[in-house]
Amino acid sequence: MIVTTINVNGVRAAVRQRCADNLGLLAWLEQTPADVVCLQETRADDSQLALALAPVLAPTVPGGWRLASAEPHLRGRSGVAVLSRTPFDAVRIGLAEFEEHGRYLEVDVSGVTVGSLYVHSGEADTERQVEKERFMATLANRMSELAADGRDAVVCGDWNIAHTEHDIKNWKGNLKKAGFLPSERQWLTELMESGWVDVVRRLHPDRPGPYSWWSWRGKAFDNDAGWRIDYHLATRPLADRVRSARVEKPTAYALRWSDHAPVTVQFGD
Repeated sequence: MIVTTINVNGVRAAVRQRCADNLGLLAWLEQTPADVVCLQETRADDSQLALALAPVLAPTVPGGWRLASAEPHLRGRSGVAVLSRTPFDAVRIGLAEFEEHGRYLEVDVSGVTVGSLYVHSGEADTERQVEKERFMATLANRMSELAADGRDAVVCGDWNIAHTEHDIKNWKGNLKKAGFLPSERQWLTELMESGWVDVVRRLHPDRPGPYSWWSWRGKAFDNDAGWRIDYHLATRPLADRVRSARVEKPTAYALRWSDHAPVTVQFGD
């Protein structure tokens, strides 16, 4: 199974972006070898998302993608989805108080549980950070349940946390900012100590990056001054079957259709 995660930064914008040059989200979905694609920050309700992706969806398109989605409770905010080449065995939306927030969607497909996740960006010392931390605690509870269940599972998406100094280019300038706070980083450490594996880092140890997000502003993309915040966290038995992991960074700034790049992981038998 090949699983990709990508924060599309607004699905309708990602579909329109450079579509005339055949380089937008729809063209990428037509070309990717992935079996499952997790989307975050769709910024669309379920009907708008289905309409935007209609040219690549089954049953309209033979062999097209199946779609499961969790729309945001606030217009133009968050929203997650999962696309699969094979039918879903089950779909579960939301987490506790965040059930309708469009930040978590879980599916069972081909014997694997796949979660599409969009963690709050947060803001240090504000109510936004308090809400982010409540969500993190709720997510940790769900991941504990998944690990205890014994199923192969991978939770992937935009975690909005850089775990270590290798995961952010300008780590010294972000020590007191949301996304690189000690408490957030420790939370990720505890998840990994509880049985979850950062499979991209497993295959790319002891090196900066590979980054998956770059600001639209300035020369961040050209200088690879990015953040690695889009993770695949897999249960250990599934992580032990990882074969490859890569960030599909565009070759040029002008070819971007999101401020994130797809992160693709291949798992073997």
